[in-house]
Amino acid sequence: MESKISISDAELEILEVLWTANKALNAGEIRSILTEHKAWERTTILTLIQRLVKKGALMQEKREVYYYSPCIKREEYVLAETNSFVNKFFKGRTKNLAAALVDSNALTKKEIEELRDYFNQNL
Repeated sequence: MESKISISDAELEILEVLWTANKALNAGEIRSILTEHKAWERTTILTLIQRLVKKGALMQEKREVYYYSPCIKREEYVLAETNSFVNKFFKGRTKNLAAALVDSNALTKKEIEELRDYFNQNL
C-alpha cells in the first residue's frame, strides 16, 4: 500500500466481501452477502462503496451496472494496519507486542509453542 488509506470498520466489511469473493461484484451482490450478518440498508452499502471509491480503495467498472473490485490486497492492508498498530502502541517494537500478549494471558501455552515452532522454522 503506497500511502495509508483510512478505512472505517464498516468500509472494511465491504472490502472483506470483495476479498473473499476474489472477483468484481456489483452492489446488489455485495448487499446479498452482507445481509447474511448485517441489517444494513441498500443506501448504507452504496454510501460505503462510494466512500471506498473516492478513497482509492475500490475501483468501479461500468458494465450493465457498476462492478467493484479492491485496489489493495488484503495482505497489504493487514500488514499496513499491523505496522501502524505496533508503531502506535509499542513504539515499533514487535517484541513489546508479543510480551503484552503473553502478559495479558491472550495466548495459551499451546499457541506460544506453535509460535515458537513457527519462528524456529522460519528463521
